[in-house]
Amino acid sequence: MAKPLVQATGRRKSSVARVRLYSGSGEVKLNGRSLDNYFPHAALRQRVLEPLRAVEVEGQYDIVAQLHGGGTTGQSDALRLGIARALIEIDPELRPALKKEGLLT
Repeated sequence: MAKPLVQATGRRKSSVARVRLYSGSGEVKLNGRSLDNYFPHAALRQRVLEPLRAVEVEGQYDIVAQLHGGGTTGQSDALRLGIARALIEIDPELRPALKKEGLLT
């Protein structure tokens, strides 16, 4: 895989997500597995992709992340924060939109 555009870390309780964003088509790989495989519940998948929807860039970036610690909810929230932080590194002007949606806490 090519060099990542950005890298960011999200943490929630005892979960940590190291996130890398690449330009691409919207593919998500978590610990080498697909998003659907890693988070079987639709609500968690929706939650993970919220930052992309909030700034209307869904399908523009491939996401590769390493998750560890905690349970599925903590991991999904850590991943969500990591994605939001990575998007801000790409374009700092996205910060107000993400903050308004509560995606940076």
